[in-house]
Amino acid sequence: MIFIYLLIFIVIAQRLVEVIIANQNASWIKSQGGYEVGREHYRYLVLLHSLFFVSLLIEVTIHRPNFVSWMVIPFVIFLLAQVGRIWALTSLGRFWNTRIMVLPGAKVIAQGPYRFMRHPNYAIVITEILMFPLVFQAYWTAIVFTVLNAVILSIRIKVEENALKEVTNYEDEFEKRGRFVPSYEK
Repeated sequence: MIFIYLLIFIVIAQRLVEVIIANQNASWIKSQGGYEVGREHYRYLVLLHSLFFVSLLIEVTIHRPNFVSWMVIPFVIFLLAQVGRIWALTSLGRFWNTRIMVLPGAKVIAQGPYRFMRHPNYAIVITEILMFPLVFQAYWTAIVFTVLNAVILSIRIKVEENALKEVTNYEDEFEKRGRFVPSYEK
């Protein structure tokens, strides 16, 4: 059980470091004349991700997972998602954020995984929220938070895309790319 808790807390620590980076990036974007949109739903996003880890910890404590060979599959998918996450975040650089921050006149980043789809980071988050609980046979957490995440993302993506279309070259750059399905047309 200690290994399970350790792994979960490592991922929590990773997310906390990302929040620190996001706050630094938000300050930089604001200093360049940028601003935040979608503030109304951001607290629900934070709540969702916080409760995800609480639910996961509760579920693995109540229903201790059995170590079976198929657990390797969601674990490997989760690890691959971590590689994709780092690729997506580093591709955006200072423009990456947990909030929706826009900088009028900026050219959108269309490198890294963004060459292939509009929202690789969200695709990765979807994968993580489904796969990480499956590693520990936390089925309720996987199901409930996958559904809740879909609801939040359906709101967030519309707000983000509308904001980016208004003040950047988003539409020109990404009109032929799928949100979550890779494609490449230029």
